[in-house]
Amino acid sequence: MKNSYFVLLMLACAVAATSCKKNDDGGPDGGAASGTIKAKIGSASFTSLKMTTMANRVNVGGTSMITVQGNETSGKAIVLVMNGVDGTGTYQIGGGANIAISASYTEVNISNPTATQVWQAPFDSSVAGEIKISELTDKVIKGTFQFSAKNNKDNSMREITGGAFNVNF
Repeated sequence: MKNSYFVLLMLACAVAATSCKKNDDGGPDGGAASGTIKAKIGSASFTSLKMTTMANRVNVGGTSMITVQGNETSGKAIVLVMNGVDGTGTYQIGGGANIAISASYTEVNISNPTATQVWQAPFDSSVAGEIKISELTDKVIKGTFQFSAKNNKDNSMREITGGAFNVNF
């Protein structure tokens, strides 16, 4: 009798474990944990610390500017700046003379701050990426992003992919 219960328990565990489906893209908000930004910088993973991640919204003359920033322990940072964004949707980074959406990736050099490197998007008039906002309320902003950024010091490029944010204001 004990063996029957053991077999049934093992079968139930196996069914439960295999019935869960993993969503590789994390859903419409990219699966970032609350209070963080995550992304791939080339092939390296980036996840910001909750204590160094923030979102800020400023409304001036009926137009809002939202900034989302996250830093991680080694001095790397991602900053997203969105002007004129007032709801969910997809927003292009760059794509013309009037730049309303921008993004940057920074590698701070603690021992020599003048050697800090910054990659900026957009870097010309083309579309350098996009930010998709899946939730925007008075309390939180969630979404995904990806962009190509250029370092103006040495013209090197960085590809930031699989980005996601889930940050409280």
